[in-house]
Amino acid sequence: MPSYPDIDPSTITVESLPDLLKNDTAVKVAGIDVDGILRGKLMAKSKFLSIAREGFGFCSVIFGWDMHDQTYFRELAISNKENGYRDVIAVPDLSSFRRIPWENNVPFFLVSFYDPDTNTSLSACPRSLLKRTVDKLASHGYGAMAGAEYEFYQFRVPPSSHSGSERNSSSTATFLRDHPVSALPPLTEGMFGYSLTRPVHNQEYYYSIFRTCRRFNCGIEGWHTESGPGVFEAALEFGEITQMADKASLFKLVVKSLGSKFGITPCFMAKPREGLPGNSGHMHVSIVDKNSGKNLFFREEKDRDCEWQDIRWLSDLGRHFLAGLLDGLPDIMPILAPNVNSYKRLVENFWAPVTVSWGLEHRAASIRIISPPTSSPKGTRFEVRVPGADTNPHFVLAAILALGWRGIERKMAINIPPLGKGEDVGGETDRGVRLAKSLKEATDRFMRKESVAREVFGDEFVEHFGGTRQHEIRLWDEAVTDWEVRRYIETV
Repeated sequence: MPSYPDIDPSTITVESLPDLLKNDTAVKVAGIDVDGILRGKLMAKSKFLSIAREGFGFCSVIFGWDMHDQTYFRELAISNKENGYRDVIAVPDLSSFRRIPWENNVPFFLVSFYDPDTNTSLSACPRSLLKRTVDKLASHGYGAMAGAEYEFYQFRVPPSSHSGSERNSSSTATFLRDHPVSALPPLTEGMFGYSLTRPVHNQEYYYSIFRTCRRFNCGIEGWHTESGPGVFEAALEFGEITQMADKASLFKLVVKSLGSKFGITPCFMAKPREGLPGNSGHMHVSIVDKNSGKNLFFREEKDRDCEWQDIRWLSDLGRHFLAGLLDGLPDIMPILAPNVNSYKRLVENFWAPVTVSWGLEHRAASIRIISPPTSSPKGTRFEVRVPGADTNPHFVLAAILALGWRGIERKMAINIPPLGKGEDVGGETDRGVRLAKSLKEATDRFMRKESVAREVFGDEFVEHFGGTRQHEIRLWDEAVTDWEVRRYIETV
């Protein structure tokens, strides 16, 4: 078994690739679609070396179909029958290099997608959308840092009842052909948040995820059980915002890949179980000086005369950023809650924010300020608590950054007071409007002519991503659910 020395990925060049890959025969590459799913392939090393600089053709249909490979009802501009589902250009990001520990250390690179006609970044490419947003800040001397937290349920997949080759299948889909979703047994029973004993029940799996994430360069900072049967939560190590988005996507890949080896189905749905808390995907963001790394949200001297004590340690730049978030939040909801199921999580009394709201160390608010006195100056940041675990991290971080930057550019002022401790957060009040209650409501607002989303991301992205959400809505509108059948089959 060859040994692999530690390599700083930022130092890798096309010229250094032959030496880096000298003991390898193949390379795995992957890009990210609008649903946050990694789409890729294994290619011969010789092929990879030949395309490492200029990129290679990748079928655009990954932007023309949904998460189950069904083409959208309304075909969209990037990939459609008229253009023959042509190729787009996939360019490897050499700085994304890592080796896949559970696949014999095969080398792995992420790609970004480009339009073959204009040679510009593809409007709907998640990595490119975030990079374009980051570049706006960089041109003014700013950088951005981020952290991600994911909660997720885990289910054991019972042996299939099918005969023949499927007898020993551990596929969730196979099991669900014959059984209701509610029959999937959780990894552990009961509500055991922050338990030290529950992980002992599955410690090989539990520690394997922690170790593998470290080796795959998407390290976990905190790893524990959450309140819910079979629920874990991971806080990923914070870092530069584009790298953080990559690591968040790759964290899900690790968990799903290892889960399949242990007969476990990790579930990042926003609300897998009725009557229980959902799965959050909270994002932490701060702005820094690009040269010194200094946190620019922190106010050097406490503001004793500010209108609200919640922002006494928040800089003017931080206040403008917060104001931009609050102003644009309702218009980007399909990014923060992208699926029909997402809105089952965003309901009152389940520890999920439902209004445009903010507050210092307030976990019921949409935006939680983390600053002194509970945080160090360098840790001053915003935690955006609306996103679920079902989101695309590149889109979420791009949206947060774009709204905040709009607030900075316009020197926007915070227009609602902080959420009071113990205050009711349901409904629409003077403390902030109620966020969308359904994907349809959210998408209609996102796509309207005067949407803030169009202002910060442009029409091309909004039309594409909005069209993908309209597809989800139509599928839901046409679905006949178990609930409907159980309720009406004998009574109407």
